[in-house]
Formats: sequence, C-alpha cells, structure tokens
Amino acid sequence: MKAYRGEPSIYRNRNAEKRKAELDISGVTLTFGGVVALKDIDFQVHTGELVAVIGPNGAGKTSLMNCITGYYRPQTGRIAFNGHDITRMPTHDLVKIGLGRTFQNIELFPGMTVLANMLLARHIHMKYPLAMACLFSKGVRKQEVYHRQVVEELIDFLEMQPIRKTPVGSLPYGLMKRVELGRALAMEPSLLVLDEPFAGMNLEEKEDMVRFLLELNRVWGQTMVLVEHDMSIVMSIARRVMVLNFGEKLTEGTAQEVQNHPEVIRAYLGDDA
Repeated sequence: MKAYRGEPSIYRNRNAEKRKAELDISGVTLTFGGVVALKDIDFQVHTGELVAVIGPNGAGKTSLMNCITGYYRPQTGRIAFNGHDITRMPTHDLVKIGLGRTFQNIELFPGMTVLANMLLARHIHMKYPLAMACLFSKGVRKQEVYHRQVVEELIDFLEMQPIRKTPVGSLPYGLMKRVELGRALAMEPSLLVLDEPFAGMNLEEKEDMVRFLLELNRVWGQTMVLVEHDMSIVMSIARRVMVLNFGEKLTEGTAQEVQNHPEVIRAYLGDDA
C-alpha cells in the first residue's frame, strides 16, 4: 500500500516547544513485595529519537513503561520529563504534558467505531465547558470540526479509510493495533510510548506498522520509545537500544553494538551459548 504523504495539522502546527521530549530516568527501583521488577535503572530519551527497550520475558520492560506513564510508582529514583519531576504525577496529568501510550494488551472500546475510539482521545484538547457543549454553540461546533479534521487526517495516514465506521471489536487484531496507535497519536503526544506494537501481527501488518513508525519519526520528528520482542524489527528501526534482564540494565548502545554484546547473547541464549 502507498504511504500517506500529507502532513497532519497536529505536526504542521507543532513548534519546537511542543516537539520537545526529553526523558531522564535516574536510579529507578520498583519492587512488588520481595520481587524486584526494576533495580537502579538509568535511561534517557532525547527529542526526535526512536529508542527501543528489549529483554527476555520478565525482564522488566513493561514495568519500566508503566513507571514512565504513571501506572506504577517506583520506590526510589526519579523520572523527569522536559526538566519536570513526573515520578508521582497522576496519569491524566502526564497525558496533558505530552505523554501518549499504546498497550501490550489492546485497550480499545470494542463496541465503538474506529472513528469514535480516536475521537475520544481528543477530549484533553476540548476547551469548552459542559454548558456550552449542551447548547452546541457556534464555538463548540467550530472546535468539533477541528477535532474531527485531526482524526480524519490520522485515519488517512494510517490507511484506515475503509474501516473508519467499523466497530473495533469486529476488526482483525493487527488493525486493532493500528487503531490504538491512531488513538495515541490523536492525543498529540510529544513522547509516544509503544508497548509491543507488533505483537500478534502477521508479516504484512508488521511491514505496514514499521512504515508508519519510521515516517512518524524521520519525517515528522515524533519522539518514541518502544518495547518489542521482534529483534529484526528493533535492529532495523531503533537508533538506540537498551537491554534489560531480571530488572537490571545490561547495556545500551546502537543496534549493532547491542546484538554483539556478550551479556545480551547470554541473556537471550543462555550461559552455554
């Protein structure tokens, strides 16, 4: 399929301040009773980067994403975003300052259409009070038109025109993943966190998702951090890779450096490899 080459208005109108996405994680430790999920993690993401976090099952990857997006609160350490401490900030406030996310397990409303699911993400940008909404005043109608335009542009970009009015619950799993990406983009995040965006997809669906993510990052400058198990994809799209194992940081570097690192090979293949 041919890639959508238009520039959605949310990117066209995004100035340097709105694009800024500097994430700084220092000394983060997360425990659940006697289980150490993360131990003294240091990690940074800079504006415009596409960074991957990899590791075997149970390495702590999703736990780290949950700390970044406010679902978990680490016992020690600090998470800063654009210079502000967000370690204990509520999730809904993180969304307002520019953090968006997709989930390992799809979190869509199956009975609602693709369009309705994506429009829901625009609620943080709606600036009118309830009374004006009830009256459906001229100002409200103008805002609604704009929000609809934003969502329609994203639907075009993600090549979902034929399914825009289809209930999400009737879609194949790979298309659900695409809808979830669209909903996250509709929030206009400066930092997009992707938790296993390729899970459950066939080869063609993965190729489409790779194309979308690369265009978002390289053409429109979307900053992203992703967790993924498919190493061929990670090594082909990530500028930098961090490796976790049993909650500890093994190494960090370019894809080439990481895949040849002896500790990484041992973590994936075992001590006898």
